[in-house]
Amino acid sequence: MKPLLLKGVRPYGEGEPQDILIRDGVIAEGTDENAEVIEGNGAVLLPGFVDLHTHLREPGREDTETIETGSRAAALGGYTAVFAMANTDPVADNAVIVEHVARRGQEVGLVDVHPVGAVTVGLKGEKLAELGTMAKSKANVKVFSDDGHCVHDPLIMRRALEYSKALGAVIAQHAEEPRLTIGAQAHEGENASRLGLQGWPAAAEESIVARDCLLAKQVDAKLHVCHVSTTGTADVLKWAKARGTKVSAEVTPHHLILTDDRLSTYDPVNKVNPPLRTQSDVDALRAALADGTIDCVATDHAPHAIQDKDCEWSAARPGMLGLQTALGIVVETMVKTGLLDWRGVARVMSEKPAEIAGLTDQGRPIAVGEPANLVLVDPDATWTVNGAELASIAGNTPFEGMELPGAVTATILRGRVTALAGRIAE
Repeated sequence: MKPLLLKGVRPYGEGEPQDILIRDGVIAEGTDENAEVIEGNGAVLLPGFVDLHTHLREPGREDTETIETGSRAAALGGYTAVFAMANTDPVADNAVIVEHVARRGQEVGLVDVHPVGAVTVGLKGEKLAELGTMAKSKANVKVFSDDGHCVHDPLIMRRALEYSKALGAVIAQHAEEPRLTIGAQAHEGENASRLGLQGWPAAAEESIVARDCLLAKQVDAKLHVCHVSTTGTADVLKWAKARGTKVSAEVTPHHLILTDDRLSTYDPVNKVNPPLRTQSDVDALRAALADGTIDCVATDHAPHAIQDKDCEWSAARPGMLGLQTALGIVVETMVKTGLLDWRGVARVMSEKPAEIAGLTDQGRPIAVGEPANLVLVDPDATWTVNGAELASIAGNTPFEGMELPGAVTATILRGRVTALAGRIAE
């Protein structure tokens, strides 16, 4: 592989522009006149982004996304590693399926695709899946989740945490008490009442998070809370962390910027689970991400077919695209507001998610000898979201027509350019 020279870049957006040489997949010293050159023009250099929460839909729903199209979206969004959720068809609850997902990711080669194993068989919440077999498989599964479904039985959740501790893995919980969300269509509040939509109460999330933090503390296991959406959940996380609980949490870009005020048009593109909440929740989530109560940003990238979104609200599937718009939303909500600097962006989009998942080659410092998994960002650029132009098969983005700040100019996976100037590098 030919050496690569990043010319005139600013690691973490700090200091004067400098040249960074990459040789044999790692950051090297000096320069090389034979290297391929990418002109940075003062752009910000960060560790490649890591997404703990991606739905790639393969196997089973290749009409909405494939590992190839999802990998393209990820690379264009600045990601060098993604975790593919288990709610495929068939469900990724055994070694055969997780190995298939990992193998397809390697064949595509644009981003490291790590399969997430299901916690329970068929995501039904009744019987533990083959956690040990998946962990010891060629896919080396380290994250387990029934995302889309809550592991609502406390005994099963405790057993899952116990097994995951022995495996050195983490259980990622979709926190939703199902008995409180029967028929729920929107955040329980003023807007839902006015629109005649069944409410999804904040307590349905917060009560499960509190319960699971107690269980994780009791068995000394690692718990990860998916897509935090309420002020109360942030409060519970702060309390649990103060007690020494091994709990981490993520927030989605859409929960950092959108509110349930968007529901007034009944446009199903705004339907998501957990639902869009209030402005006070948005403000609390931003603050919690800034101070580390919430550890990282995860996209919950959820592509859907047109017929599953272009329909009446009650029949629509919940979910939104997120891989290519995540950086822009983080810049808009966290950097432009002064809540995070570029080192903070590296922390919440690269370093912490890699640490949570136990990745040793991602989210690494930008230093000589480190793996060259990197993303180059033009902090002064703006671009307008057009769902039809995104790499995903689906186009269900709530940010259609929105102008976003910050643009990925290059993504580099182990020294190989995977995306450059808004295009996949062939």
